[in-house]
Amino acid sequence: MREIFVVEDNKSIREMVMYALDAAGYKTSGFEEGEALFAALENKIPCLVLLDIMLPGKDGIGLLKKIRQTEKYKTLPVILLTAKSSELDRITGLDLGADDYITKPFSVMEMVSRVKALLRRVSAPEESGKKVSVGPLSLNPQRRSAQLEGEVITLTFKEFELLHYLMLNEGIVLSRDRLLEQVWGFDYDGETRTVDMHIRSLRQKLGDGGEMIKTLRNVGYCIRG
Repeated sequence: MREIFVVEDNKSIREMVMYALDAAGYKTSGFEEGEALFAALENKIPCLVLLDIMLPGKDGIGLLKKIRQTEKYKTLPVILLTAKSSELDRITGLDLGADDYITKPFSVMEMVSRVKALLRRVSAPEESGKKVSVGPLSLNPQRRSAQLEGEVITLTFKEFELLHYLMLNEGIVLSRDRLLEQVWGFDYDGETRTVDMHIRSLRQKLGDGGEMIKTLRNVGYCIRG
């Protein structure tokens, strides 16, 4: 049985999330703060971490940064739980390597659906293991590596999936809804800003190469070499 770690200092929310995930067929372990989380990670690496941003001691952003900087944890899927509605907070989390975020208050059914969607994407085989290139940008799906003009680009799981899908459809304008369906594997009603924030993060990481990702106002995105 796959195990999920839930890091949330609010006991009521933590127990609600764990109950819903247990009912969905997952094993769960709950933690109030980061020190307990990392002590548990020393003994077992779960399939996913649900991580609240507002925590006592080191906050969720700091814990996420530590996870991504630790070799044996750096590919661990992480979904942020946050009461903050600021776009900056979300972008900061995505830039540091969060695979998704859920803003409080949230529907328990939506939370479980997002967890399942992310885990499907993590465990699913690549549609194509072939390398793909657009201009000076190349991706190797089997190694999950990206390079721009020979320089390695570090991407989160979702950033890699999004960029890969754009590159497989070079020159084709893809709507936000289509990207949500194909990359996230779930229809997030009213959550197309998720795509915009991931695109912004990709452009920042690609530097000058980010200009290859084109925006068509009120339509969507495409990539051109």
